[in-house]
Amino acid sequence: QVQLVESGGGLVQAGGSLRLSCAASGRTFNRYAGAWFRQAPGKAREFVAAISTSRGQIVYADSVKGRFTISRDNAKNTVYLQMNSLKSEDTAVYYCAADEKTMSTYAPRYLYWGQGTQVTVSS
Repeated sequence: QVQLVESGGGLVQAGGSLRLSCAASGRTFNRYAGAWFRQAPGKAREFVAAISTSRGQIVYADSVKGRFTISRDNAKNTVYLQMNSLKSEDTAVYYCAADEKTMSTYAPRYLYWGQGTQVTVSS
């Protein structure tokens, strides 16, 4: 079993940056694909970015491509999401997810989830 804990959320002005971290328990985290999803009030959870176990594959939602960067440090059991040029529409609760299977943009494919961290972008 893997437990995920997100951190790094907060309030930032439009155009600013934040870095989210997702710390995973367990010593075999390098076997898990990692991903970030987000959910704004009144909206469905949406895919943001995903990274494969070996960092060989990375995929982004079109809405964040060129502004967000997902990365991982397997030695630290952590997945990161660097968010630059933030916009008001990026305001949401951001969730980290992980699964041993191939990475996916589809939320139900992920077995493990963090509790979420709030990101608020003021315009």
